[in-house]
Amino acid sequence: MENLKIATFAGGCFWCTEAVFNEIEGVHKVVSGYTGGHIKNPAYREICSGRTGHAEGVQIYYDETLVSFSDLLEIFFTTHDPTTLNRQGNDVGTQYRSAVFYSDESQKRFTERFIEQLEASEAYTNPIVTEVAPLDIFYEAEAYHQNYYDAHKDQPYCQVIINPKLRKLAKDFSEKLKKEAVS
Repeated sequence: MENLKIATFAGGCFWCTEAVFNEIEGVHKVVSGYTGGHIKNPAYREICSGRTGHAEGVQIYYDETLVSFSDLLEIFFTTHDPTTLNRQGNDVGTQYRSAVFYSDESQKRFTERFIEQLEASEAYTNPIVTEVAPLDIFYEAEAYHQNYYDAHKDQPYCQVIINPKLRKLAKDFSEKLKKEAVS
């Protein structure tokens, strides 16, 4: 894992974002957690209050020889709505905001250029509100949140909210999926 790069995204519920990136070739690990807030070691119940300032996010450990940061950004912006402030679907609150938490100046510049290109192309009807902020501390979420989709595929939330995202991913990015995900 020492040669892997890390990208940190928040795109609404981390169960959704984690499920999407777990399907991508070159992604070795996705960790759900909390970042961008102002208290130490937050718990899920605190995050849900919206008062900690944290976003539900994921850290993506990836091999850049197999998938680029640019690819990850494209997938990120395609599989959530970056134009809704503090909301994704029925999930409402600052913890569900759209954000890229960069770990170096290269990620920051690349993300800002990527958003500028999306805006210039008029890919979205409404303005992109995705926050671009430095990564401070990423707190790993409780164990029951990790790989949530894989453990709960039959639950209504997974079927109604996550499955459509995975179908969109398979349609738009079939060439980026792990080989076992294609079958």
